[in-house]
Amino acid sequence: MVRIAEIASGSLGEALEMRIGTRVLSVNGAQVRDSLDFAFRTAETRLELETVDPAGATVVYEIERDLSEPLGIVPAADKIRECANACVFCFIDGNPPGARSPLWVRDDDFRLSFTYGSYVTLTNLGPRGLQRLVDQRISPLYVSVHATDPQVRNRLLGNDRAAPILDQLELLVNGGLQVHAQVVLCPGWNDGAELDRTIRELYALGDGVPTLSVVPVGLTRHNLNRPVRLLQAEEAERALAQVEAARDKAQSERGGAWCYAADELFLIAEREPPSAAYYEEAGLAENGVGALRAFLDDFEAGKDRLRPFDGLRRLRIATGRSMAPFMTRVAPEVAARTRAEVQVVAVENQYFGPTVTIAGLMAGQDVVPAVGEPREGDVVLLPAEALNADGLFVDGTSLADVERRLEPAAVRTGFGLPEAVLGSSGSSPPPCAGTKQAGP
Repeated sequence: MVRIAEIASGSLGEALEMRIGTRVLSVNGAQVRDSLDFAFRTAETRLELETVDPAGATVVYEIERDLSEPLGIVPAADKIRECANACVFCFIDGNPPGARSPLWVRDDDFRLSFTYGSYVTLTNLGPRGLQRLVDQRISPLYVSVHATDPQVRNRLLGNDRAAPILDQLELLVNGGLQVHAQVVLCPGWNDGAELDRTIRELYALGDGVPTLSVVPVGLTRHNLNRPVRLLQAEEAERALAQVEAARDKAQSERGGAWCYAADELFLIAEREPPSAAYYEEAGLAENGVGALRAFLDDFEAGKDRLRPFDGLRRLRIATGRSMAPFMTRVAPEVAARTRAEVQVVAVENQYFGPTVTIAGLMAGQDVVPAVGEPREGDVVLLPAEALNADGLFVDGTSLADVERRLEPAAVRTGFGLPEAVLGSSGSSPPPCAGTKQAGP
């Protein structure tokens, strides 16, 4: 069942005098389970909608239409399907006490995976749920595999009842779906020989698994070493070698790299991020795979647009500790072109703790003390990745509050330095979903 939240002006729904709050029970005799199901079942020229209006009356609508005519019915947001696991590395368990309520939502919803690219485990879907994915061609999906060995995976997930992931993936792939896979690498749990096995068995599924991302585990001060620890440099180096071996095999046999290491894996190993060619057209930057290279290349492509402008005396670039060395690398170029003093401020994450170094999880409460006393002629540049669509940092601090506290400095946000310095703020990204994390 779905509830109508909006009816578009000039649409069939308006012409039929349908009402907001009406519940749609079935379409052409089939029960409607959620908004995605509604979209799938209403993609027909002839429709019979069984509904219950806000007054409790049952109304059946019979509709004949051309598919170019939209119904104009917008269902209310679905209740998020929550996670059935107790992952040993769950980032939500690392939230500070008192964190705002959206940060505690343990989403594991295949609908968000399909629509937003968030990673899910499939552990809350039984055989009928998996078959629905195939029947309705819900593809591509993004799946957190972590390990293909059932015992290892179940230990990582804290879920002894999880179905064997390879059986689930084979069903989806054989049904024509594409599944992008992810491994969150936890030293002593799913690295070494286990990572080799996971790479080998996912590769054997063929083109139905177009990418595999290997991402190092991220922990806060609130869940560090309980029971998972962070990777050491030599462990990251070994994992990079395993990824490279998989890439070489895929390149020679399939003509594409297939396997990708996250930016943080290179940073932990103290290696320079690879060139853009490494990432091909995988489109995994929102999972921290290639975001750093994209920044460096975008800056190089746009730096000629930097120029002096009235009132700018000092540019203070606030970012996470992972990104600070790369901002420092480009700072002389920014200074030369804007004729301003440029300072890079590495913001220590007090909210989550010093193990969290990415810009996307920079807390607003940490920005102001890190930036220090502002002065006339300052511009403070903040990463747009640290803000959600409502202009809030992860700790709930608003951008407006940061701007007020940093007066008389001007505060700007942006994905790219040239655009931000020139005054185009750029749009804020949507809130993080699932296990996907912003890049450095």
